[in-house]
Amino acid sequence: MGLAMQRSDDGNEVLITVDGRFDFSVHGDFRDAYRDAPKSARFVIDLGQTTFMDSSAMGMLLLLREYAGEKNANISIINCTPEVRKVLAISNLDKLFSIS
Repeated sequence: MGLAMQRSDDGNEVLITVDGRFDFSVHGDFRDAYRDAPKSARFVIDLGQTTFMDSSAMGMLLLLREYAGEKNANISIINCTPEVRKVLAISNLDKLFSIS
């Protein structure tokens, strides 16, 4: 459980996978996963193995969005469970991110 990161060979795509709880306990690892990537990179957040998401996770997603250029950010959230998708919808984050 935790967080894993993969970066494409050219560094222009970053895949961050959250396994288990997406909460403050992964804050440092989540930030470290993207902070050395180009701001123009494509960021893919895989929540397929995420069992829980709280408000700190929402804040981390917003910080990533800010880092990546706000409205110009290229961020996709993929493989959401129905529970996680509901949290994203209730918080209106589904309006700020591409979710599939």
